Amino acid sequence: MESPDTPAGPAPLLVVVDGANVVGSRPDGWWRDRKGAAERLRDRLAGEGLPGHPGAVEIVLVVEGAARGVASVPGVRVESAPGSGDDRIVELAAASADRARLVVTADRELRRRVTELGAEVTGPRAVLD
Repeated sequence: MESPDTPAGPAPLLVVVDGANVVGSRPDGWWRDRKGAAERLRDRLAGEGLPGHPGAVEIVLVVEGAARGVASVPGVRVESAPGSGDDRIVELAAASADRARLVVTADRELRRRVTELGAEVTGPRAVLD
């Protein structure tokens, strides 16, 4: 057991997933049930984590619009953006500037915004393949 004076190890990689962008990257009928599509993505993330990354990760799935209200599960915290999902993702990246961050999106403007904050970016294939 660690004492309060023992320094903690580095925080796990924060993986912020742009739910709308990742779900929308595959034409599988997601538009008929946006909340269900977000739940399927959440469950996939909870089961697989970040494929190819052997270390600890903290996964945050950001949902917006009709997908709001998706519940968190062990392994994936779900954030329902009150407005723009992109704005919430930028807020999360900015609030965690003291740790490694990876944003999963194909959105060019969002990629620009979070890389300016020092976050890394990758596309939807990182969590779908």
